[in-house]
Amino acid sequence: MSFPRRDFLAGTAAFAAGVTAALVGTKRADAGDASFMNNVPDPLLSDKELPTFKFALEKSKGRVSGQNYAKEATVNQLPISKGIAGVTMGLAPGAMRELHWHATAAEWAFVNEGRVRTTVTGPAGFEETNDFEPGDVWYFPRGHAHVLECLGDQPCHFILMFDNGYFSEFGTFSITDWIGHTSKALLAKNFGLPESTFEGFPEKEVYFAQGALPPAKRATPLQGVKAPSETHKYRLLANPPHVNNKGGRLWLVDSTKFPISKTFTGAILELDPGAMRELHWHPTADEWHYVLKGTVSVTMFGSGGRYRTETLEKGDVGYIPQGYGHSIENVGDGHCRVLIGFNSGVYQDIDLSEWSASNPPDVLATNFGKPASLFEKFPRKDVFITG
Repeated sequence: MSFPRRDFLAGTAAFAAGVTAALVGTKRADAGDASFMNNVPDPLLSDKELPTFKFALEKSKGRVSGQNYAKEATVNQLPISKGIAGVTMGLAPGAMRELHWHATAAEWAFVNEGRVRTTVTGPAGFEETNDFEPGDVWYFPRGHAHVLECLGDQPCHFILMFDNGYFSEFGTFSITDWIGHTSKALLAKNFGLPESTFEGFPEKEVYFAQGALPPAKRATPLQGVKAPSETHKYRLLANPPHVNNKGGRLWLVDSTKFPISKTFTGAILELDPGAMRELHWHPTADEWHYVLKGTVSVTMFGSGGRYRTETLEKGDVGYIPQGYGHSIENVGDGHCRVLIGFNSGVYQDIDLSEWSASNPPDVLATNFGKPASLFEKFPRKDVFITG
């Protein structure tokens, strides 16, 4: 059968265009990426009303084993959160989240209570063991193996964030799951040991393992110490606040201070009663909230007159898509503290006060139909936090 060259070329071009469109559609658009203008809008955010951006994480069911638990917020629980997933996890003394890795997400964590020991292994066998206290954070690149242990005789609690909203903590690659489904003959060949060595090993995923308290000082790995070039640990709250205004404080760390954290920025926002993190947006990142203490009112502006307000209490999660305007206000009687994550290794924001201050009064006067003298009263620099 003959096939004209012209038709062939046209078909090839159409096929290539289709493949390109498919690839572009699955790629996150970076700032300045021209393909951003061709992306199909998210149907969830294109409706006449903005969807909910709140989920009561600590009130959800999750996975519980004795005193150990893990509860997650992915797109299944909070459909708007396509860019970031989160997990609250607690471990009892002597317990560990077993050796595992994540194939599709990097992990950033904040220690809220207790002490945690982690050991992470990267390519070429580089490993690092660190002990964490409340206020410390860690970051594990995508695909790097790790284990999390409760250190000492008190329970620990930490919040995990992943740079993929579709990622599920319950879909990780665990060592017991892998070995339990591999034949003893293959394991024996792999390790150069008799098949009998693997008698009695777990036949399914353990997930939470329980044992004796870890030694106060880390033991030496079988291979000996092979330290990586970049540490996985940062002492967030042990450092001075990034912002310290009347009304509140912000501790923040991105890859400029924590080089290994190439896909995440993390922050702790602390607000006095009645104070607020002013109206602003982030041009390069989605934003994920976990309320550690207090009650906050979060607003979200989505263009076209769409506006939504949610009240978040301790244990609740919030999510703001990249580029959407928002604010965070302490509406409780006491101080509030919010853990915030951004899926970008470099922090960027544009605040409303900063935006107005960067324009001359005549521009603002024309835009709002008000006298230029009115805008002489407006702030002349970034407010960031206001009481």
